Amino acid sequence: MPRKVPLEKTRNIGIMAHIDAGKTTTTERILFYTGRTHKMGEVHEGAAVMDWMEQEQERGITITSAATTASWNDHRINIIDTPGHVDFTVEVERSLRVLDGAIACFDSVAGVEPQSETVWRQADKYRVPRIAYVNKMDRTGADFYFSLRTMEERLGADGKTEGAGMAIPIQLPIGAEGDFTGIVDLVTMQAIVYKDDLGQDWSIEEIPADMVDAAKEAR
Repeated sequence: MPRKVPLEKTRNIGIMAHIDAGKTTTTERILFYTGRTHKMGEVHEGAAVMDWMEQEQERGITITSAATTASWNDHRINIIDTPGHVDFTVEVERSLRVLDGAIACFDSVAGVEPQSETVWRQADKYRVPRIAYVNKMDRTGADFYFSLRTMEERLGADGKTEGAGMAIPIQLPIGAEGDFTGIVDLVTMQAIVYKDDLGQDWSIEEIPADMVDAAKEAR
């Protein structure tokens, strides 16, 4: 029998972004880290769980919104992976109507892109709470602070634009590109350092000495 989870412990969370920002890959990682799957599905291999249509597997893009479920801390999380291509924007809007919250993925090299701006405005329309996730920090040209600035400039998330809110980091990256090794959690003021490429093995450590001042300022 399916496990019964009370409504107050159920969340409908959407993943939204510009095409190729890493929405589906992010969803695949969530499924893996929560134990829902035992192998990370790769979009470029046509093996992503969320890209179930033949056309999606062939093209490596998401065409329709797809839903799955994961469990974390006694909560059921219903995840909706939405398309990032401008031609399928209506799929995003259709999903936003049922969401409790959303994760907006941003490519750390490109920052806020046109379609990510569009879906952000759609989320504003339906008053969907969201968090921003700066992805691909290991790519050449990755720049967390550039991405943060584009949120302030292009989304108005600077604390001055009425109704737009403010982009407030709760984590800072340790390094970037080939030197990306983990994050500093500004809530606990601790560093989480990855020990392998899959992120399965990590350790909680003191904040690196050269980041202490930046972490205190950001907090």
